[in-house]
Order: sequence, then C-alpha cells, then structure tokens
Amino acid sequence: MTVVEVRSGVELPAVRTQFELHTDDGQTLVAELAMPVTATPVATLICLHPLPTHGGFMDSHVMRKAANRLPHLANVAVLRFNTRGTESPQGKSTGEFTGGDLERFDVAAAVDWAVAQGLPNRWLLGWSFGTELALKYGVDKAVEGAILMSPPLHRTSQAELERWNHVSKRLIGLIPEFDDYLVPSDAVHAFAVLRNFEQIDVAGAKHLWVGEDSVKRVLNEIVRVVAPSAYPLPETVEL
Repeated sequence: MTVVEVRSGVELPAVRTQFELHTDDGQTLVAELAMPVTATPVATLICLHPLPTHGGFMDSHVMRKAANRLPHLANVAVLRFNTRGTESPQGKSTGEFTGGDLERFDVAAAVDWAVAQGLPNRWLLGWSFGTELALKYGVDKAVEGAILMSPPLHRTSQAELERWNHVSKRLIGLIPEFDDYLVPSDAVHAFAVLRNFEQIDVAGAKHLWVGEDSVKRVLNEIVRVVAPSAYPLPETVEL
C-alpha cells in the first residue's frame, strides 16, 4: 500500500468509459462516465460545463477533478460531456453553440441516458454557463436537484427561477467571495424569488475556482449534498 496525497493532478482509480450521447435533434455529443471500481455508486453527477466560447468544456478543471477523485473517495459516478459544438481532448461534439437555446436537447440527452443506465440519485452539477442550463432546463428532469458553481444568472429569467418553487427538487448555490459576475451579497437578492435555495458562500474563492484549496472546498460541498456519508473527503488515500 502507498499513501497518496489527494491534490491537483491525482487521478484515483475508477472505471472510465468514453461514449456518445445522441440528442433528439440529431446531434452526437462526446461523453465520459467515471464509476467506482467495485462499489455501487450512491449518487451521480451530471456535469454541465462553463461557456464553450470562453474555453469551457467537459475537462474544465473542477469537473475533471471531480471525475478523477469522487468515484474512489465517495462512490459517486461522474458523467461529463461536451455540449454541442464543444471540443476537448476527447473529441468534438457535433452541432454549433446556440447560447443556451438548443443546448436544452443536450441536457435532456444526458439525463435520459443516466436514467436508462439506472444511475442513482442523479444531480445536475453546473458551472457558470452550465448553471444556466441547469436552471433553465433541469426543473422538469429526472434529477434530485442542481448544484450551481459560480452562477452568473445572465440567461436565466426570474420566471424560470420561480418554476423551481413548484417542484421538490433542491437547489444549492456555491458562490465565490470574489466572483466576477455574482458575489454573495448580490446572489441573495438574485435568488430571492426561490423559497428553498441554499446559498453557500465560499470565502477567498473566485469564479474559476483556481487553487487546490478552492477545489477541495467545492468538492467537499458537492459530496456533503449528494453523498453525505463520505463527507468530509480525506486528504490522503491508500492505494
């Protein structure tokens, strides 16, 4: 056995499967599922990445690190994919970026696939632009709720937010202290229409969650919601 420190660049054991998602409007999306090696997953993260026109893709670092760590540390399955027109080292999804409009088919394809595979306790994990997709299109999907990392609320209307008041799904917002678009004090007002919104303010963090301290904090907050028995995540692991 070797004791390994859990930090940036560490890829812990998982069963990683690359595959394709097919949308109802005919697009093919590059995707990957990371699963625990032996245990049955207790929860599933369906990742919605940041804005592809500004460098966001399925390998954006927090989501890549979630896939690298959480299957082993928390028995959480992590599904990542490139929205239409988005390219990553795994390949490029067909179609073109539509600013969050036709991406509704992408969200539906990912959730429907997870349901068909029998993946349990499904949660949307959105980051920046991905939070807009979660808020706009997740309310009627077969998920427990959504975790929102750095939500800018540029594309989501108050009416779309209000729809969440009529379902039992949970919404959790991880709001960086020094966010470029929506700081904690502004988020309180922006999400005021929601009756059951849990806002978690993260001191010292920025929109891109740069730095291992920020990554560990956000992954711990995610696990606290979707797999509380694994919280807090260990700092080291024996391999």
